[in-house]
Amino acid sequence: MRADAQRNYDRLLEEARQAFIVHGTDVALEDIARHAGVGIGTLYRHFPNRYSLMNGVFHREIDALSERAAELATAADPTEALTTWLYAIATHSTLYRGMAAAIGEASDTQMPACKVRMREAGLVLLTRAQQEGDVRADIQIGDLLKLTYAVVQAAEKDPSEHGVFKRLMTLMMEGIRVRQPAPELQR
Repeated sequence: MRADAQRNYDRLLEEARQAFIVHGTDVALEDIARHAGVGIGTLYRHFPNRYSLMNGVFHREIDALSERAAELATAADPTEALTTWLYAIATHSTLYRGMAAAIGEASDTQMPACKVRMREAGLVLLTRAQQEGDVRADIQIGDLLKLTYAVVQAAEKDPSEHGVFKRLMTLMMEGIRVRQPAPELQR
């Protein structure tokens, strides 16, 4: 890539990152281009659609979340490791208002970095927790990611309700755990 094209690319990513944080992921792409000092055509040359721009912005964060999953893969408590990682994803998603909804609505081809890499990283943690017998065997990593994004969306919809994020995440994690069957009642 030419030096000027690389500068434009980098400026677009930085402006998009800031705009996503301040205004949410549905910010007008024209505003991002204008703040980056380029035309909308330049933005579309680098990023053919909103999802490719989001993938570009979130690429570094996805790397960090994948690395965190790798670090947690050898933790003593696999279920705690899975919980810690899902909380990290949720916390990251709350930084970018609208990101959880965008990821949830996007197809795998629209946001491969945000979907495929997260599934691969989380599958290791989930499998380990399932092998320990702590997490239900019928849970899939895609289910957990969707639930995590749903919790983020619920918290975003009513930010004045204090503690909703933590309550919903706790409820979600309790719901995936293996439970001992209730003892039979004697008549």
